[in-house]
Order: sequence, then C-alpha cells, then structure tokens
Amino acid sequence: MARYTGSSCRLCRREGQKLFLKGERCYSGKCAIEKRNYPPGQHGQNRRTKVTEYGLQLREKQKAKRFYGILEAQFHNYFEKAAKKKGLTGENLLTMLEARLDNVVFRMGFASSRKEARQLVTHNHFTVNGTKQNIPSYQVKAGDVVKVKEKSTSSPKFKEIREMQITTPAWITVDTDKLEGKVIALPRREEIDTPIAEHLIVELYSK
Repeated sequence: MARYTGSSCRLCRREGQKLFLKGERCYSGKCAIEKRNYPPGQHGQNRRTKVTEYGLQLREKQKAKRFYGILEAQFHNYFEKAAKKKGLTGENLLTMLEARLDNVVFRMGFASSRKEARQLVTHNHFTVNGTKQNIPSYQVKAGDVVKVKEKSTSSPKFKEIREMQITTPAWITVDTDKLEGKVIALPRREEIDTPIAEHLIVELYSK
C-alpha cells in the first residue's frame, strides 16, 4: 500500500495552515506553523509567486488529500465515484472522505489524528458491527457501530480514552465506557468542519 513517508509538518507549511496531522503536537508551541510559517525549501521565506486560478484549484485538491491522508490515484477514484452519485459532486466527495473508517475513528476521539487512526485500524484494533475491519478506506454506513476490539481495551491508549470527555460531530455518538461509537447518519456538508473549498476541486477535475 503506497503512502506518504515524509515530514507531516512540511505538508502543513506548504499549505500555509494547520492540517492537524500530528495530533497533540499541532495544538502546542512545537507546531511547525507556529515556528516557521512559510513554505519549506531553501527559498521558502523569499518566495513571492502570483497564484493563478489553476494554482488555487490545485492547492485546494492537495490540501484535501493531505487532510485525509490520501494519495493521488485514490483521491481521483473518490472524485469519479462522487461524480456518478446524485447531488453535488463536491459535497458527495467530502461525505465519502468523512465516511472512511480511519476518519470515523478519528472523529469518535479514539485517535488524536487521522494518521494515528489509520495505524490503529491497520493494526486490527477495531470492529465494525462486530466484524474485524482493518482497512482504513472502508466506507462506513448509517447505523454502523465501530468498537474497540475486546483484546485491545486493556491497552493504555484506550484506558485513557475511557476517562476522557470526548466531543463528537452531530452525526456520530460515542460511549467511552464501552469504547464504541455509532454512525447515526452520513454527514451533510454543514456538518463537515474541514476547511476545504470543494467547488475548486470540482473545477480542477472538470477542465
């Protein structure tokens, strides 16, 4: 499985905003955006380029890919599927990205970042509706129950979650005592707080 192995902080600096790729570090003074808020590279501090319409569209696509930890081919496949669904393509795209199992685990508060959530899923720590599921891109559906496997509940990571006060989006409920969450419904656009201008992505792929 292909994946990005470079510096996560470098991606945030390239986009010029926090993508919250490293969990708690992103909320501390150690965040790269707080210390070096300019593009990476030798000429990052002195780079002055005029951003074209295409450039804006490209940056929005790159930002979306990096928020959800997806590479180009898979992201394009999501777009193709979103375009075939009823409704607005951009909103369909964001809903599909939010419905990824690794994102749902992150939204439920079982991981501090999507990257950590993806790792926990691939390491077989979760079940969906009682069945083991270790594919991060698995698409959850309304009514699905995501639960920490019984063998994993004794780990310090999940013991700590039982004592936490977790805030979740309206389309998800979580029971920290049982270490499980339920997808009430797939999110509507207004329930997705990821700062992405999806219409720019649609415009880019429509060229």
